[in-house]
Amino acid sequence: MPSVGVLIFFAIVGAIICAKARVPGGAVVFALVAIVLFVSTPVGAGLPGAVATFLSTLDNAATPALSGSGAVG
Repeated sequence: MPSVGVLIFFAIVGAIICAKARVPGGAVVFALVAIVLFVSTPVGAGLPGAVATFLSTLDNAATPALSGSGAVG
């Protein structure tokens, strides 16, 4: 798929145009299309795993503070 980069570029430009025209639904759709196209490329294939690792780390750091089980001092 050599034209995926062009499709991603047009999806980002479409999202920017919709955002400037204050059409939030269109901007969200174009942004989602750009993300899906990016994840389908070899470069973006690791993105879901990276997001999952980040959210897991964030959850592990926040759980003791939110549950009150962390001992202070």
